[in-house]
Amino acid sequence: MKEDHARLIQIYEKVVNSIDAGVHVIDEDGKTVIYNEKMRKIEGMEIQDVLDKKLLEVFQFHQWEDSTLLKVLKSGEPILNIKQTYFNNKGEEITTINNTFPIIENGKMIGAMEIARDVSKLEKIMRENVVKNGDAVYSFESILGCSDEIRQAIETSKRAAGVASPVLLIGETGTGKELFAQSIHQESSRSRHPFLGLNCAGMTKDLLEQVLFGSIQAEGSPERPGIFEQADGGTVLLEDIHTLPISIQEKVLKVILEKNVCRVGDTLDRHVDVRVLASMNEDPIDAIADGKLRKDLYYRLSAVSIFIPSLRERNKDILLMTDYFIDKFNQLLGLKVSGVSREVQERFEQYDWPGNVRELEHVIEGAMNLMEFKGEISYNHLPLYFRQKLEHDYNPDLLYQSEREIKPLDLYMQDAEIYYIQKALIHHDFNITKTAKALGMSRQNLQYRIRKYEIERQE
Repeated sequence: MKEDHARLIQIYEKVVNSIDAGVHVIDEDGKTVIYNEKMRKIEGMEIQDVLDKKLLEVFQFHQWEDSTLLKVLKSGEPILNIKQTYFNNKGEEITTINNTFPIIENGKMIGAMEIARDVSKLEKIMRENVVKNGDAVYSFESILGCSDEIRQAIETSKRAAGVASPVLLIGETGTGKELFAQSIHQESSRSRHPFLGLNCAGMTKDLLEQVLFGSIQAEGSPERPGIFEQADGGTVLLEDIHTLPISIQEKVLKVILEKNVCRVGDTLDRHVDVRVLASMNEDPIDAIADGKLRKDLYYRLSAVSIFIPSLRERNKDILLMTDYFIDKFNQLLGLKVSGVSREVQERFEQYDWPGNVRELEHVIEGAMNLMEFKGEISYNHLPLYFRQKLEHDYNPDLLYQSEREIKPLDLYMQDAEIYYIQKALIHHDFNITKTAKALGMSRQNLQYRIRKYEIERQE
């Protein structure tokens, strides 16, 4: 008899832990008696942290939001399809969609059971990747620079603000594409309506579809409008649009052309009035050739194309931007840093800045975190990783190796080739297509040399 009971327990555990939903059961005292593997993954907890413990000893809930399990235990009524946000014992936020049921035996309440679906990741992505109207604070006055290259980009963007066409912003990572997008919105007739931006990179297809197009109410999930609906009357920025799956790019094109959106799981088209801005950190022609970007979507977006110059293309703006960031971090850190030394100025002007304005800002912040109350930023104040990059770029010994034995020409030429390929790869963030194009060789040729010389990306 005991063996049969033990076998039934094993079967029960196997079944409960195989369910692709969180299962949490408490007894009449509010103690956890069943807590399956999926629930442990959702809540980031170990079974010993939860089992046989009272719910409120382990989890924290907002003052205005009680536990759905405890509500059902108290009321005896089921609660269906409710979103709940709470915190585990590490202080990590969890958001689930719950169906919660009372467990009644012979008319007596003996516990409550909850079936939960995790939406924490979706909630987090919505908060982290979507820029809301209140954050669209940049205007053209926020864009610094006196070089011809940046002034031309600003003038083109101002003209784009006055028309209704989609806009494609093209520029390397860190050049300020979002700043330009917000400025276009602020200058346009849509400025009183929402500005919503989504970073398309690094999200799964399912999540992207829900965030972009919304979803209808279904079992285990609430109704949710997508950002096209939320931004109705305003502007949507799709960052890194070439990272969207091709099937989703087709749907985005439909929104632009037909001004309709269909939520995931629905067949009803809903009218939306939004202006679409998109950004890319690659050459769109290369992206089309590589199958990353639909040609028809590119043609529709590129009615107005704005090329944001890299920092090395606007070299005369480097010191202006340096002074701006020093003023910014003086205020934030309570310092009185006066500027940079002559050596730092020269190194900044010689450096390629592959990370552009964003990299410059991080370097200044890192340097000022190592400083006393006032003074100049010297070379030794610069972050170690950045000084190593500078030394890698600044290599006078490559041309003449003082106090060393002269190498045979073929070995010297090989060293020079390796050095230059490494420099080009770093400059283009190890993008093979861009690097091969810059070096005037095919992708296959470059990949052959990378394998031959065992060139690896340095983290």
